[in-house]
Amino acid sequence: MSRIAIIGAGAWGTALTIVLGRGNRHDLHLWAREDDVRASLRKDRTNPQFLPGYQIPERVLIHDNVVDAASAAEILVSAVPSQHCRGIFGQLAPHLDERTVVVSATKGLEQGTLSRMTEIIRATTQPRIRIGALSGPSFAAEVARGDPTAITIASESNELTATVQSEFSDPSFRVYSNNDVIGVELGGALKNIIAIAAGVCHGLGLGHNSIAGLITRGLAEMTRLVVACSGRAETMSGLAGLGDLVLTCTGELSRNRSVGVELGHGRKLPDITAAMHGKIAEGVFTTEAALQLARSCGVEMPITEQIYAVLNEGKPPREAIYELMTRSSKSEFSAVN
Repeated sequence: MSRIAIIGAGAWGTALTIVLGRGNRHDLHLWAREDDVRASLRKDRTNPQFLPGYQIPERVLIHDNVVDAASAAEILVSAVPSQHCRGIFGQLAPHLDERTVVVSATKGLEQGTLSRMTEIIRATTQPRIRIGALSGPSFAAEVARGDPTAITIASESNELTATVQSEFSDPSFRVYSNNDVIGVELGGALKNIIAIAAGVCHGLGLGHNSIAGLITRGLAEMTRLVVACSGRAETMSGLAGLGDLVLTCTGELSRNRSVGVELGHGRKLPDITAAMHGKIAEGVFTTEAALQLARSCGVEMPITEQIYAVLNEGKPPREAIYELMTRSSKSEFSAVN
């Protein structure tokens, strides 16, 4: 049995624990930052704060200490919020074997450095450790429920992608492989920004025309930045691009879309995030980092610019939409939006 450590017991980390616990194939170890989450997981095998209604297998060992959880793991799955990634792997680095397979399941960019999660892990750990990025259209609750789900694992190591496909896949969870780490990670991060915009449209009472146009132009915006960062355009037509974008922009389980809905209703961001009780909408953090990254690459991202203004400058959502709709005319397939 492979020893697998899941670092982070938010909704996604908990769902992946449930997936990996099906079939009794793995020796599973889970670390949760929050004391009350660990207590509930031990007592009832449930996580009412982040993923209510689902149980993790009895044999999953819950750890108080992140180093103990990761010790001797053959596969380490990182499901911590993006802003905690560097700190966590700084603690883990001295304890990881170079044979460890690290799978990043976090969709975001680090503020300040603008780094992707695999870049942070690479910078803080041994250079020979194999690292992959797991992404795609996957609401945690539906994954935990066993709904058929397709995602992708991206790595420069074919051995890593084959290992993850073998260890993670089952009849309800299909894992595809991809070697475009940049595209897969950026797709997973950038779609959250567009999802906030989609939620704003819904909150304002706008219809399907608006959402369809937003998704299409959002995908174009995402693709431009991915290509500028040396990712591949075709990745954005796959699971980590279009697939995840459609899910997050249209699904009511999307936290990022929910933030946008409340913004459309006129609520202020601090009030919205306070009501989330510790749950993270990564798009709130990613928007500023993505905008800085785009500017450093000379890429125009008008939707991201407007969402940044709504989130951080108090811009009225209807004004942001008006400015998007009245920009100078462009060719649909030009290099700029």
